[in-house]
Amino acid sequence: MARFHALPVAAVDRLTDDSVALTLEVPEELRPEFRHAPGQHLALRRVADGVEVRRTYSICSPAPATGEPGPRTLRVGVRLVEGGAFSTYALKEMQVGDEVEVMTPAGRFTLEPAPGLYAAVVGGSGITPVLSIVSTLLEREPRARFCLVRGDRTAASTMFLEEVADLKDRYPQRFQLVTVLSREEQQAGLPSGRLDRERLTGLLPALLPVEAVAGWFLCGPYGLVQGAERALRDLGVPRARIHEEIFHVDPVAPTVTTGAPAHSTVTARLDGRGGTWPVQEGESLLETVLRNRPDAPYACKGGVCGTCRAFLVSGEVRMDRNFALEPEETDAGYVLACQSHPVTEAVELDFDR
Repeated sequence: MARFHALPVAAVDRLTDDSVALTLEVPEELRPEFRHAPGQHLALRRVADGVEVRRTYSICSPAPATGEPGPRTLRVGVRLVEGGAFSTYALKEMQVGDEVEVMTPAGRFTLEPAPGLYAAVVGGSGITPVLSIVSTLLEREPRARFCLVRGDRTAASTMFLEEVADLKDRYPQRFQLVTVLSREEQQAGLPSGRLDRERLTGLLPALLPVEAVAGWFLCGPYGLVQGAERALRDLGVPRARIHEEIFHVDPVAPTVTTGAPAHSTVTARLDGRGGTWPVQEGESLLETVLRNRPDAPYACKGGVCGTCRAFLVSGEVRMDRNFALEPEETDAGYVLACQSHPVTEAVELDFDR
């Protein structure tokens, strides 16, 4: 069960004019709870003007080695979002010694180190989970190789520039790095421009044998990830080899389904305890559960992070949108509670599966 713990801030490192890396210290007794797979994320929580704010940030530090109880520190990258309640605080106010409420790691955008060729297409802050994936993979598995294609606006706006360059220096034969800038010409390398579907369809086969890649990791804004997925499908890559994590999806108004039940209930099992409650008009199932179980897991409430994933035991729901669950997860019966609305009079969810 996901839980929040107060972790002290050990370092605030400026990466670019609009981003920082936060290093959080993990007390020895909490290290097992914060053990994480490469690519997972953390939900950070604070109260601003009496309102609770939660934001999800990917862990960029390597995963703990086998046999270690858990990490001594956790590092995440935070990019400033205009008007962002948490990112503004992190960049302008947070100091070493402050405490932050941090949820234990979650997420399925992960890679268990294994031999083979892997690749990623990332944009902007989408580098953060992939940095953890690449560094963990190359350190633990000497028979693995990785190709990273990253897009940014300018060199000055590129997060974790030094960390990625260090990987290139440490693993020159096993790590291939390709950088494309959309608003700045480079002295060497590819010409500037966006990493869209058309460009990636031509670029990727020139860089590596696309059919031999065991896993593709796409992370960044919705448009980049969607374009990269379509390019890979055009190149014949099976959907099962493509893993996606979306950042920066614009909010949309929920749709209204005609024929929805006038009265419905949700039964939810959470941390071994269950309950049944009426769903109020217009509520998502997560909102219903939160009114009665404030400990229900969530972070973004936008269908992006997947923290509120639950198994649909019975009944039928409609999801407004889904940017977090893979097709095999929805086929297996999982839903995002924050985006789910009842279609039948009774719905049962299990958050513990």
